[in-house]
Amino acid sequence: MSEKKNYFVHDSSYVDEDVEIGKDTNIWHFSHVQSGAQIGTNCSIGQNVNIGNNVKIGNHVKIQNNVSVYEGVELEDYVFCGPSMVFTNIKIPRSEFPQRGSDYYQKTLVKKSASIGANVTIICGVTIGEYAMIGSGAVVTKDVPAYSMVVGNPGRIIGKVDKKGNRLTE
Repeated sequence: MSEKKNYFVHDSSYVDEDVEIGKDTNIWHFSHVQSGAQIGTNCSIGQNVNIGNNVKIGNHVKIQNNVSVYEGVELEDYVFCGPSMVFTNIKIPRSEFPQRGSDYYQKTLVKKSASIGANVTIICGVTIGEYAMIGSGAVVTKDVPAYSMVVGNPGRIIGKVDKKGNRLTE
């Protein structure tokens, strides 16, 4: 007797073996969840999303369309990833000198309730603090403290936000 799935995967998507997907999670069109990935409960994985091997995603995470969450990236609960934002996992990639496997990947941690805007690039090896807000198009090259608002290229802190993302005046 097969176990009934308590999550949704669109017919056009592919989920490898050895994957954990939590209750009430939805995985939409043309997405791929690779082996060893763990996705929490009540998550929304948009169209054309790739979840890499061994990636850990918390509960209530929303990943918009066209995002790749590569091995070495961890998203805690309530993280928002805007459309077409980019994670990296190697700082100096070279096709001539392949760096494959978790021994080569630098870890990136996005903490609880952080929001990452559309078309943001996150350079690997950083931690984005709780409730941080990364503005659309920013390039994050270093750690972001909790409740910080970051914009620009390279990303710079321009202020603080509250838990709901409202900008605070100093």
